[in-house]
Amino acid sequence: MFIFDVDGYVTGFGNPDWARTHSAATSTAPAVLDVLRAGATCVGKTIMDEMAYCIYGENKHYGTPRNPCAPDRVPGGSSSGSAVAVGAMLVDFSLGTDTGASVRLPASYCGILGFRPSHDTVSTVGVLPFAQSFDTVGWFARDPVILNLVGRVLLHLPDADPTRPTQIIIPEDCFCLSSVPSERTAQILVKSVEKLFGGQFVKHVILGDYVKDNVPSLQHFMDKENEGQEYDIPSLAALSSVMQLLQRYEFKSNHAEWVTKVNPDLGPGISGRVWKAIRTTQENIDICNSVRSELRAALTALLGDHGILAIPTAPGDPPKLQTDPATLARFRARAFNLLSIAGLSGFCQVSIPLGMHNNLPVSISLLAKHGSDAFLLSIVETLYDTLKGEIAMLRE
Repeated sequence: MFIFDVDGYVTGFGNPDWARTHSAATSTAPAVLDVLRAGATCVGKTIMDEMAYCIYGENKHYGTPRNPCAPDRVPGGSSSGSAVAVGAMLVDFSLGTDTGASVRLPASYCGILGFRPSHDTVSTVGVLPFAQSFDTVGWFARDPVILNLVGRVLLHLPDADPTRPTQIIIPEDCFCLSSVPSERTAQILVKSVEKLFGGQFVKHVILGDYVKDNVPSLQHFMDKENEGQEYDIPSLAALSSVMQLLQRYEFKSNHAEWVTKVNPDLGPGISGRVWKAIRTTQENIDICNSVRSELRAALTALLGDHGILAIPTAPGDPPKLQTDPATLARFRARAFNLLSIAGLSGFCQVSIPLGMHNNLPVSISLLAKHGSDAFLLSIVETLYDTLKGEIAMLRE
């Protein structure tokens, strides 16, 4: 990906003006070195969204990687090329970054596995920053065994026996947010869990209410940010507002000087987001950080040591290529209702493909508390074949 330093190559950040104004890297990112030393072969860098500031994967300068599951749909971003390379069976796995969505969403749209680790557990040295308190190095694979192996290398984990989950939490309001029927997502997971572990492990909640009741500082943003707007889950929409404000503020700290000096040629949508970030002030930043701390504590209490939260990875089908900006903006708002949960809490999240519905890829995500990456990786490996069996039964 154009965001990882590789010795001797310019790290282009998805934009030709960035590449033109920066020198070649003099070292290789430790995350890249880790997988190379473990036996991987680097076959190339992949296209990404400009400055990692988009979730669709359309790049006006370098082209849009073709979604192997749905060629008329976006591949997802910002780690678009990395996801497409795996989905098209060009490589066994690839690296990407995930600050707001950039591994989870492309994985969902390209019908593959995508893992966003707990924040600050995989080195981001030698990776161009977007917003450091959110940035993670994630990875894609088609095979859960490979996903697990790559994770153990990047996370420096020893081999360990799989651990049974204590509970699988199904937030009914989150699945209602998705346009994909829950029979194709949540119910497949529930049936698989019941077969493997028993029905007593499944618990249903209304996550929006839980967040509203247990993250008191969020009230400030529910009053100010959401007034007069329609959201299916107001508390999660407020979380999204908090996450995006913090990310804009950190992006400004990282890149305002370059953006204002160079005035780069940026694609539609991205340009507006970049300049909005440059104009961001410190107002409400302290309250945002309080929300983040409260959310992590609340979700940690909800899940416990070996609990799993299941949500839709995306709120619906991948948007069509060159969809009008207004439609994309509405989709983006709904998507961040879901994506901000792991983003703001720093929890680990994996997107798991669940086949095709109406000829478009479907997925579900599992989240575990911060630092539970090994547990979550092993759960994916344990569940995967049973999930595939449930999907196959739907076709019969």
